Amino acid sequence: MKKSKRLLSIPPYIFSDLERIEAERKQAGEEVISLGIGDPDLPPSERITDALASSLKEEGAHRYSTSAGEPFFRNAISDWYRKRFGVTVDPETEVCVLIGSKEGLSNIARGIVDPGDRVLCPDPGYPVYSQGGALLSDAIPELYQLDENFLPVLPFRDGSSLIYVNHPNNPTASFASPVDVRNITESARESGAVLCYDNAYSELYFDGDPPPSVLQTPGSMEGLVEMHSLSKTFNMTGFRAGFAVGDSSIISSLKKIKSQIDSGVPRFIQKAGTVALEMYSGIRRPEEVESSAREFRSRMQTLVGGLNDAGFDASMPRGTFYLWLRVNGSGTEFVRDMLNAGVVAVPGRAFGPAGEHYVRFSVTTNIDSIQRAIELICRMPDLKNYLPHH
Repeated sequence: MKKSKRLLSIPPYIFSDLERIEAERKQAGEEVISLGIGDPDLPPSERITDALASSLKEEGAHRYSTSAGEPFFRNAISDWYRKRFGVTVDPETEVCVLIGSKEGLSNIARGIVDPGDRVLCPDPGYPVYSQGGALLSDAIPELYQLDENFLPVLPFRDGSSLIYVNHPNNPTASFASPVDVRNITESARESGAVLCYDNAYSELYFDGDPPPSVLQTPGSMEGLVEMHSLSKTFNMTGFRAGFAVGDSSIISSLKKIKSQIDSGVPRFIQKAGTVALEMYSGIRRPEEVESSAREFRSRMQTLVGGLNDAGFDASMPRGTFYLWLRVNGSGTEFVRDMLNAGVVAVPGRAFGPAGEHYVRFSVTTNIDSIQRAIELICRMPDLKNYLPHH
């Protein structure tokens, strides 16, 4: 069968491979502990699942929604932005509902870039930016460097059509301050590119002030679009619900692209998402979200402490459920040896060349499993080869 050049340009998606390997090993009866994919094991709040169940019984719940999202959900998103960030957005023209933010990160490029255009992507960074966004739009992904704090090295290069930025960050768990976000935004404006700010982890912080929105930057929203997801905030990964907010012309383009591709998030999921967002009364997180953050913090402390006891230099991140660990030598080889020991993690190289000496761990499993994973890592025959030299 003939395959498109576009398809052949896409490298394997590492997370699909990890899921397959984990399933094969479990089927073979082998012990496998996954610290790989960022898929929270914690359940959503009962308020959310109750809303989902009751909405299923409503008249018309089985029918199509729209690719732009139902008005009631877009209104809830607008209200959440006002409460959480102090930003006013028009739910009709500046909000678009997404089938998870991953879908939006990919489709946003289709409405902005032409074949051969340059798209700036962080290195290391979430692979969807360069693959689902740039390559599937026949654009050229161009990696930009991050500094020692894993923030973009500014200024951005001129001549690109789209820039992806992500903070709090996957995979590095780095945070951008309001000043950082302002500098990033101003540099993007000066470059003439659209700035797509992936803010899916804005509610997963352990201490300090809540992470900002790019839309809080003084000035107009022109050239700015921000992606959010209910997946990480409310443990709703399988629900597939997120949203894009920003420049009305960008949102209009995204809606037009989506109208040719999908028929929207199911209404009953949008009802559940509305209840989730309405839990917020202001900038601070509701107890349901606070509780999840406390649990992830406890798990992260267990992982960081265990790896340090094993001889690594692990630092406690400010948030997300990711630990970005530097190892001596190849992160890919370390992941391969861990897999043989029964522990799944993600090689940093999967996020770009700058991740060569790193491994990303995810604390989306319980503390007992994390402690067991540390035991298995400590038993690895060649562990000392990956420990830092002091």
